Amino acid sequence: MLDLDAEVLAEHIAGITGSPPLAAAPRQIVDLGCGTGAGTFALLERFPEAHVTAVDTSTGHLKLLTDRACAEGVQDRVRTVQADLDAADWPELGAPDLVWASASMHHMADPAHALAKVHELLPPGGLFAVVELDGFPRFLPADAPAERPGLEERCHRATDSFHAEHVPHRGADWGPMLSAAGFTVEDTRTIAVNIEGDRNEAIGRYALGSLQRLRNTAAPGLDPADVVALDALLDATSPHSILRRTDLAVRTTRTVWAARRP
Repeated sequence: MLDLDAEVLAEHIAGITGSPPLAAAPRQIVDLGCGTGAGTFALLERFPEAHVTAVDTSTGHLKLLTDRACAEGVQDRVRTVQADLDAADWPELGAPDLVWASASMHHMADPAHALAKVHELLPPGGLFAVVELDGFPRFLPADAPAERPGLEERCHRATDSFHAEHVPHRGADWGPMLSAAGFTVEDTRTIAVNIEGDRNEAIGRYALGSLQRLRNTAAPGLDPADVVALDALLDATSPHSILRRTDLAVRTTRTVWAARRP
């Protein structure tokens, strides 16, 4: 799913890497919660003189990132560090000009602690870029599937309480938290994402994987007829499979906060 996210949203990720207000191109970057490297590789391409320290809790993700770096011939510009960013102490991450955290801060158990550690990590004048999706992407038209209009929105509403309990910082406004941690927020921008399915064949697979992840959480709060309709969408062999639809799109927004350590 991380690789599909990177493939489908590649153009938007590339654009976002150029949005922070940098006085000069960074030479040392730390990518916090890097996953399989969507941000890491976009940053390497955007800043061809930079080296990136990619940090994640998953050794599997870091192995995939390292394999790709070797395949693309940029392994000398990437260092991977396995670390739990909720731990009291962080490993040595160097002296970055830019710290990048895309879709990772909302997973932190104690965001205030993580923000304080980034503040310690950055030198005066260093920049911290926080990128977050404002919500789970939508894929179906509002009236689809035709026999159960509004199905997708009902699925999302059925998961609201689960996410409020388990991912309470998803969709948060990071501006006040960055300020409270001692940063100066220099820029906040929201970027609309609307990618039509006919422009990218991976959207069907992305929608399938995303809604499969949503299904088990949503099902207990759905009408049984909604569960039947959802399962038909998620059945790759069904004539109603989401993989067969031609009216899909990825609709969401990303917000970027650029904060400097004074």
